[in-house]
Amino acid sequence: MRIAGESLMANKLRSTLTFIGVIFGVTSVMTIISALEGIMGAVEEDLSALGPATFVVQRFGMTTSEEEFLEMLKRKPVKRESAELIKESCTLVDKVSVRTGTRARVKYGSTAIRNVPIRAAEASFVDIVDIEVSQGRFHSYEDDLYRRSVAFIGETIREEFFAGVDPIGKRIKINGNPYTVIGVAKKRGSALGGENEDNYVVIPLSSFVRQFAEPRFGYAIFVKALSVEALQEAIDEVRLVLRSQRHVPYNKEDDFSILTADAILDLLNQFTKMLRFALVGVSSISLVVGGIVVMNIMMVSVTERTREIGIRKSLGAKQAHILSQFLFEALMLTLFGGVVGVALGFLIARIGIGYLGMEIDPSGIAIFFGLFISTGVGLFFGIVPAIKASRLDPVKALSYE
Repeated sequence: MRIAGESLMANKLRSTLTFIGVIFGVTSVMTIISALEGIMGAVEEDLSALGPATFVVQRFGMTTSEEEFLEMLKRKPVKRESAELIKESCTLVDKVSVRTGTRARVKYGSTAIRNVPIRAAEASFVDIVDIEVSQGRFHSYEDDLYRRSVAFIGETIREEFFAGVDPIGKRIKINGNPYTVIGVAKKRGSALGGENEDNYVVIPLSSFVRQFAEPRFGYAIFVKALSVEALQEAIDEVRLVLRSQRHVPYNKEDDFSILTADAILDLLNQFTKMLRFALVGVSSISLVVGGIVVMNIMMVSVTERTREIGIRKSLGAKQAHILSQFLFEALMLTLFGGVVGVALGFLIARIGIGYLGMEIDPSGIAIFFGLFISTGVGLFFGIVPAIKASRLDPVKALSYE
């Protein structure tokens, strides 16, 4: 290692150019890997709010084509009666909540925010999905029963309207109708695509229907099974009840969709699998170019140092010694270039993902993959020059001009 290091320092310009080539290659691969991991991690975190024992029944599902979407448009909307039937008939179901929503203008004092997602749900919704309360409370069964004008707000709404002020008990207006703030959700950040996960207001379902009327496209029914183990049986139970209620013939497919977090992730992974391979493949081209640069520089180095190799061999150096020397030079260049490339790639990915409102942490897999690739490039592209150097005849090498 000492000899290899001295040789690299003796040719600073050549070593620096090779070092930069490796950095660019590893940085491009590391950026893509880290960004993809960050995006997929954000999606998994968003879907984890459903919980492992939770599923959603709704009119529309995950579509892969325009034809499928047009078929789903022909379906009947999912109504609240279906949720009541699930509660009464399904023994493996723990909790059920109907949810719908719209977008509206929310105002407090002279400050107004347009196009805010207004979500409406039953009181049990907070026990089904992962909504953490940072202040106050979620609305109760009585709030829903008596159509109370109460609101549970996201952190963004709190920051916009009530910075430095306790929001509990304050009155906001949703499309002109007053609602009393009773709780604030814990901050979640942003989802895939940069959508703000904290910019929303949740109101009781009965209050929503009173103000906005019944939703045209029906409801989504959030269902929590008794346990993770009972999830599939609970889904089968719900499917049977709904097919019966909606008069679906035995030889026809469901006219509703049942979604679980795992099913959504599986479908998403299928869509992004080829994209990931393509992106990593394209970015790997620069790494291959960097490897070719390493090989070219090492070949030139072997030619220039032919007399040095002859002197070492005449003093007793064996083929393995010469081979090791040149391999170590290639490995040192690519390994140190890999370390810098991994760090730069992660930083670039973090900045890029940050623009989408997401965050990523250093991934052990991505770091290992980046360093493994860089050292692999050093070994693969450095082996030919090293073998050439080790096989030089000492007599001819000493007489080389």
